[in-house]
Amino acid sequence: MSEFEPKIVAFVCNWCTYAGADLTGTSRIKYSPYVRIIRLPCTGRIDFMLLLKAFAQGADGIIVSGCHPNDCHYTSGNFHARRRWIVFRSLLDFMGIDVRRIHFTWVSAAEGAKWADVVNSTVENIRELGPFQQYHLLQGAGIA
Repeated sequence: MSEFEPKIVAFVCNWCTYAGADLTGTSRIKYSPYVRIIRLPCTGRIDFMLLLKAFAQGADGIIVSGCHPNDCHYTSGNFHARRRWIVFRSLLDFMGIDVRRIHFTWVSAAEGAKWADVVNSTVENIRELGPFQQYHLLQGAGIA
């Protein structure tokens, strides 16, 4: 039997995490290939309906990553994202979606090795959880 290959979508900040992911590649640090990166100006710009849409389109897990607190290129975007994340967790609980499917973290432009660790640990966690099979929840909510 072949090993489950999770589909993970990473919504990342252009200024920190995307640059950190780029450093991972230029440093030739190996990490799991099961993550697709979507670069945004700031994690504070993430509409969490995007995350639900990613699940509806087949993602098994999600990474949201941006600048460390007090290092945001837009001053407070990462604080805004963190506040929204706290509210979004309640919605996930209400919908019956396991919050372990979404990993929220901070990775700076100088932390290429940390990005590799975040990706690899997220992939392993999602493998343990198995494929996301709650599409019916999202279809019922009109998201799919």
